[in-house]
This record gives sequence, C-alpha cells and structure tokens, in this order.
Amino acid sequence: MVTLGLDTFGDVTDDAEGHSLSHGETIRKLVEEGVLADQVGLDHFAIGEHHTDWMPLSAADVVLGAIAARTSRIRLGSGVTVISSDDPVRVYQRYATLDALSHGRAEIILGRGSSTESFPLFGYDLADYDLLFEEKVNLFAELLKEKPVHWSGRTRASLDGLSVHPHSESGAIPTWIGVGGSPESVIRTARYGFSLMLAIIGGPTARFAPFSALFREALDRFGQPERPVGVHSPGHVAVTDEQAVAEFWPYYERTIRKVAVQRGFRAPTFEQFRHDAGPDGALYVGSPETVARKIADTLRTLGASRFDLKYGMHGMPHASLMACIELFGTEVAPLVRDMTAS
Repeated sequence: MVTLGLDTFGDVTDDAEGHSLSHGETIRKLVEEGVLADQVGLDHFAIGEHHTDWMPLSAADVVLGAIAARTSRIRLGSGVTVISSDDPVRVYQRYATLDALSHGRAEIILGRGSSTESFPLFGYDLADYDLLFEEKVNLFAELLKEKPVHWSGRTRASLDGLSVHPHSESGAIPTWIGVGGSPESVIRTARYGFSLMLAIIGGPTARFAPFSALFREALDRFGQPERPVGVHSPGHVAVTDEQAVAEFWPYYERTIRKVAVQRGFRAPTFEQFRHDAGPDGALYVGSPETVARKIADTLRTLGASRFDLKYGMHGMPHASLMACIELFGTEVAPLVRDMTAS
C-alpha cells in the first residue's frame, strides 16, 4: 500500500509584507501545518533537525508532541534526526515518549544530516563523522529491542545490562535510515533491519533505482524481512503548473544560492530548475495532476511505497504552505493512490 506524507525543515517564513517571522511564530505555524496535514488525510508528517537562524527546528520531537495533542491519525516523525551528534539513548527516550503521547504514531528517520552545524555545537569532531554514525546507529538498533542493553564503543559510555524507558506503545518504534547516495549506507540499513528512505534532492530520480534493488538483495542476504522503501524530495503544489513555479522558484533559488555559498557548489539556473521540475528530475513542482503523475512514476521506477514531499523553502509565506498542504492531501494523494492501485 502506498503512503504519502510531508517533510519540513521548519524554514523561517515571511509575512504578507515579506518580513521574516520570529522563530517562535514560525514554530507555532508549523504546528498548524501538521494539524492540517492530518485533517486532509495524509499518512506521515516529519520534521528535519537543523540548528540555524533560518531553520531553527532543533527540537523536532517537542513540536511533534504539540501536533500529536491536536491530531488522531497521522504518523509523526523526524526527517531526519542527526544521530551522529546526539545521544541515542535520549533520542530513543524522546521518541518513545512521543509514541506514548500519540498512541503509537511515532516513527523516526535517522541520518548523518546534510548539514554539519550540530557537530561543533555539541562538541563532536567531524573527523569522527563515519565512526559516530556507525556506532550510534548500532546502539539505537539495540535500544529498539526494548530489553536490557549490553553495548560498548568509542563514542559514548558503555551500557552493561541497563534498561531504558519508557517502552514504546507498539513494542518497536518504526525506524528508517535516510540515504542520500551511498551504497554502504543502503547495506547498513538492511543489516540493521531498518526501512530505507531515499533522499533525492537533485538530478534524475531513476539513478536511485539500483539502491532499491541493492537494499532488497541486502535484506535477503542478512536474513531480514522485507522492509519498505520511501522517497523524500522537495516540491510545491499550486492550482496550476505556472502558479506553482512562480510561488516556489524565487524562494528555492534564494535558499539554494545560500547553501551553495556555504558548501562551495554552483547555484542552479532557472533552466536547470525547470529541468529538475520536469518528468525525470527530483523537484515535484506543479498542479495536483502534474505532481501526482510524477510521484506515481517515481514510486513505480524505484519500487517504493512511500513518498514524502519536502514542502516549503526559506521565506515562503505560511498561506502558500497551507494551500500546498491542502492540495497535496485532498487532490494529489487521491490521484496517486488511484494511479498506483493496479
């Protein structure tokens, strides 16, 4: 069965006059967005962890708890939790608590994080980037068993038969690994028996098809049961293709240009943006029918059963985001479900 959801990085939004809202107002409006996602029938709502002035969502689980109190059905999770610079025990405890508050609706996507601002913030050395991720994912896998933990490593204190509480409502919090293009990460995900979330933010989507195949082969090799494959990609939905492009492009261009300066790559041109928003690219920008058809094609191409639209960009007005969420839930999702039913 296909499931559909939304991801957000909690980007600071602008008011009607183009002035940036405060962090507090941005976070309160994010709660409204999560509530609307539930009301329009979407399956997932995820918040990615960031620690910057323009993406201030450093405590996603707290916001998800507020959304849980006002919703009854939608699954709530991280997208992603940067496990490398966090304590797996505390991550487990926070999401087990969210699971209790939401009556078993919590899930988590673990990742390295495409941004590294959390490493110096919490006193971690980027030279240990790979070691931190491997050890902490290993510990988190042990915590999910909800039994006394026996674990030792180099990146945190050992656990010698200690129990960690609370236990989750379901007995195991659904856990995914967010993968951006590393075969090693795909194999690691299968080895631990987690589900695979493909973060596809640029270029041809079809190039990720070998990762889906590799994941299923690795699951079989490790004796793991079948696990779902999901896709996370950015986009925006409006009434027409032209309106969607006009609303999204200025904020997308501004955001990517800022990131390009920080990371040393060339910002995309409008022509490159239009290509990525076309049938084969990784941007899902357009009318409900355009976006739905592209999502359905992506799910078939990648053998995936979940699609999460990363909606919003730094500065996009709250009203545009709410309109996008409503269209995605009431028009895009039913079309995708119909297109993928056979």
